[in-house]
Amino acid sequence: MQYKLNIFSKIVILLVLLLIPIVVLYGFTNRITNQVVQDQVQSSNLNQLSFFMHQLDSNVERLAMSPVILGSDPYIREFIDRSGDPNYDMLREQSRIIEKLSLQSVASGWVNELTIVVPKEKKVLSSSIFVNGTDRWPWNDVVHRTWSYQAPLGSDKNNTGGSFYREISEPVRAEVLNQARVLFQVRFSAQNLIQLLDVYKLDKRSDPFLYDGQSASIVNSTSDAQLPAAIRGQLAGTSLAASGQVQMDIAGQQYLISYVKSDQLGWYLMDYVPVEKILSPITMSRNLFYVSIGLLLGMSVLASFLLYRNVQIPLVKMIQSVQKVKRGDLSARIEYKAKNEFDFLIQRFNEMAQQIQVLVEDVYAEKIRSREATLKQLQSQIHPHFLYNSLFFIINSAEMEDKESVVAMAQNLAEYYRYTTRVENQMVRLQEELDMARHYLSIQTLRIHRLTYQIDVPNAMMEERVPRLILQPLVENAIIHGIERSLQGDRITITGEQDAEFNRLVVEDNGEGLTDGELERLHKQLQTAMSDDIGCGTWNVHHRLVYQFGRGSGLAFERGGARGVRAVLTWRRDAQTIGPKTEVPET
Repeated sequence: MQYKLNIFSKIVILLVLLLIPIVVLYGFTNRITNQVVQDQVQSSNLNQLSFFMHQLDSNVERLAMSPVILGSDPYIREFIDRSGDPNYDMLREQSRIIEKLSLQSVASGWVNELTIVVPKEKKVLSSSIFVNGTDRWPWNDVVHRTWSYQAPLGSDKNNTGGSFYREISEPVRAEVLNQARVLFQVRFSAQNLIQLLDVYKLDKRSDPFLYDGQSASIVNSTSDAQLPAAIRGQLAGTSLAASGQVQMDIAGQQYLISYVKSDQLGWYLMDYVPVEKILSPITMSRNLFYVSIGLLLGMSVLASFLLYRNVQIPLVKMIQSVQKVKRGDLSARIEYKAKNEFDFLIQRFNEMAQQIQVLVEDVYAEKIRSREATLKQLQSQIHPHFLYNSLFFIINSAEMEDKESVVAMAQNLAEYYRYTTRVENQMVRLQEELDMARHYLSIQTLRIHRLTYQIDVPNAMMEERVPRLILQPLVENAIIHGIERSLQGDRITITGEQDAEFNRLVVEDNGEGLTDGELERLHKQLQTAMSDDIGCGTWNVHHRLVYQFGRGSGLAFERGGARGVRAVLTWRRDAQTIGPKTEVPET
């Protein structure tokens, strides 16, 4: 067959046609990739800030619950209710309450102060030694029910010495301290937030800070104060959402600003990163890609040449030889040395062609051996020991003048062997298989007096076609491996059932049974080649059903009811001619 272009030219053209659209497509996808990566980084930064803010709010919320817990303490309630009572040991109870406040304060992971103020008595009890017992308190100040920030006197906007505090009064309607019976206050230092910002900066390698939305901010301990101040200046007067991102131009460089608002404090956690830092890996990868494309083109040309020399030529030689074999020339051989892995294939092809010649000559002999093996398998069903035992039973019964037993054994034995020695038809009605099994069981009941049996098969199944001698090996196994090995085993039942798709025959004994491991091993043996471990009969039954009726058919073993083993024969109702029938000539 003639080609206008050889394989080498085709591969080169194909590679060029592939590389051109790849380069064009990459230029387009690179811009999209930049945007996608930028969006992903922005989303990642925002998610990290949200997670950090959730941790911060959790700590603040736990502190916010401290006044509620204090207000429910029975000792503190007693102190408030009996304040001013002359019979009440005020000093001792104050000492106890201060100790409680200190323990409650220390229990938190943050440095904090818990304070109880009784305006009427001008008493202040606190976990802080600097506040406890003082009478200097803003008695006319309003009650701060939400978190408020208090900067130290004389500090600038970024000073870290400030604190956040929150107050709860009784009664709740009190607007100023003098109207309240008692005031509970919790306060924590901004240094706690700075420590959290330091941890976040260490993990994320960023520069986070807190911003109140107006002019105040709290930065981490190693922050560059100029950038947060510049960001704060550009955001002044801007209404920010609960979370979001904006880009700013600071000192000629673009920055991505991410922010999340605290539900507890009302402040914003902000972080910034240069946009160029985000896109620099993409720019580098783009440059490397173009260099790689040039190298790839040169290597592709070289690879195409080597492919043609080391692959195409040997393939052509092999195709020519295969065509000769296809036309019937089994003497075709490849006379070519590729000096690579194709030498192995060429050698194997030559050996294969030689073996095909031998196999074609042997196939007819193999068919003959297959027919002989089938006949031997059928003849192997006639067990000499079974015949000897039956004849000895007849002799012993005759000597004992037990005429009925002699007649019964002889009749059943004659019917059994007349059925097993017929080989002219390998597909029979189920009724015939059941009759043969009944004769076999009758013989065994004469020999084993404790043995009883029951056959319960619906009439609708009697005309179903099955392979000859498919039931007797299972009945024989039930007697040999179930009944004879167990002193308690005395019964064999054969039941039948069918549905719209399958027929089933169940042979069950009440012998010793099998363990789970033995059942699993038995099923594995059915799927492998026949061996002495499982026996000719059982293996043959399973594979004849599978071969004759196809998928879903075969033999399976299960546990019996109380004990024993159930052998289940299954074959399809609508596939009784799937496998070709094996006709063995009558001898």
